[in-house]
Amino acid sequence: MSNLEANLRSNITKGSNNVLRNQGMVPGVVYGGKEKNELISVSKKHLKLLLDKENFLSNVLKIKINEKEINVLPREISFDVVTDEPIHVDFLRMVAGRTIILEIPVRFINNDKSPGLKRGGVLNIVRRKVELKCPTESIPKELVVDLEGLDIGSSIKISAIKLPENVTPTITGRDFVIATVAAPTIVKEPEKPAEETSETAEGAEGEASKEGEQPAAATADDTKKPEADKKEVDKKQADKKPAAPEKK
Repeated sequence: MSNLEANLRSNITKGSNNVLRNQGMVPGVVYGGKEKNELISVSKKHLKLLLDKENFLSNVLKIKINEKEINVLPREISFDVVTDEPIHVDFLRMVAGRTIILEIPVRFINNDKSPGLKRGGVLNIVRRKVELKCPTESIPKELVVDLEGLDIGSSIKISAIKLPENVTPTITGRDFVIATVAAPTIVKEPEKPAEETSETAEGAEGEASKEGEQPAAATADDTKKPEADKKEVDKKQADKKPAAPEKK
C-alpha cells in the first residue's frame, strides 16, 4: 500500500488554490463515511509518482493527515487542459462493510506456455478491465489470467478467474468472455502480373511509334510532280500519233 502525506487547508477560494498550485501542491478532498469532508493538499511531485504507476484509481492508498492515517481510494483526478498537470484530486474513505464499484485491470501470464500462441496464434483481448462490486476490505489490485495450456480456439471467461470472497462482476446472468486465443491472420498478397519480355515490350513500343508517326510534309517538288507527269504523258501520246499527210 502506497503512502501519501497531506495537509489540511481552510481556504477554498480559487485564488488560494492557485497559490497552493504555484507552491507545488495539489488541492484535494477526502470524503465518505460518517465523518465530514476534509479539505487537503498533497505534493504534486509525490502525486505524479503515484500516477505513473498502473491502476492508480483502483489502488488503496494510506494518507497521513496531521499524524492521523486513513485508508482511501482515489476516485477522481482533474488535469490542466494546457499543461496536463494534476490540479485537483478526490479520495474516498475506506469504510468497513461498504461495497464500491471499481474497474479492475486484467493481467495475462504464461504466454510462453500457451501451445496456441507458440504456433502463431493471437491473444485477442476482449476486456482489459472488468467492473466489479467489491467490499472495501477485499479490493483486488488485478485479475490474473493464466494462459498455460491454452490452444487456438480457446476462450477465457470470467468464470475461469478466481475472484476474492464477496467480489462479484457487475455484469450478471452470463459468463462473459475476457479473451480468446485466435488463429493467426494470414494476409494474402495479390499476384504480380507476368512481366513482359523485352521483345514484346519493344514490339509494343514499335507499334506505338508507328501509330504515333505523322505523315511527312509535302515538298515543293511533290506538289509540282503530278502536273509534270501529265505533261510527260501528253508528250508521249503525241509522239505516237501518225504524222498528218501533207496537203497537195
